[in-house]
Amino acid sequence: MLIAIDGDTGLSDLIRDFKRITAKTMKIRWQRNFFDHRLRHDESEDEKANYIRQNPSRAGLVETSQDWPYVIGIDDFDQPTGD
Repeated sequence: MLIAIDGDTGLSDLIRDFKRITAKTMKIRWQRNFFDHRLRHDESEDEKANYIRQNPSRAGLVETSQDWPYVIGIDDFDQPTGD
């Protein structure tokens, strides 16, 4: 998961609440811990997003990353039209 938060929000609290809500509503079983990584100035957001998208295929859950059905991108959200 790739998310952006302000500097005042506690990442651990945010992830805890997200996991709790999705576990209840979608019956998702989450691993106990998580690995967080803050993007540095020389790192590309697209590069990290592509790395994350490859995780299911690296884990052997699907043959290719395109086969993984649980991907939501920015294009999946309604965008303001500027009208």
